[in-house]
Amino acid sequence: MREFLVEITTTVPEGTDPAVVEERRAAEAVRARELAAAGHLVRLWRPVGELRSIGLWRASDEAALREEVLGTLPLRAWMTHVVTPLESHPNDPGRPSSAQ
Repeated sequence: MREFLVEITTTVPEGTDPAVVEERRAAEAVRARELAAAGHLVRLWRPVGELRSIGLWRASDEAALREEVLGTLPLRAWMTHVVTPLESHPNDPGRPSSAQ
């Protein structure tokens, strides 16, 4: 699987029922655990003081990432994504020796 850096910004539409927001957030947590177990969601961070997240995700290609992974998130309708495909750097200390 290829790796992608994904910046996600979620904006809840004004006037959305708080109960609906809570339902979707709870469903989002469940789906994130499922995607992590499947190897798609590797790491997820939130910059201090910001309402966005930055994650390391895996999928067979960018189309699959957008459709089959990010497209299945319960908050998807309220999200924007910036996707950056990644490749290993020759000086990456975490790079497997077989990739050198």
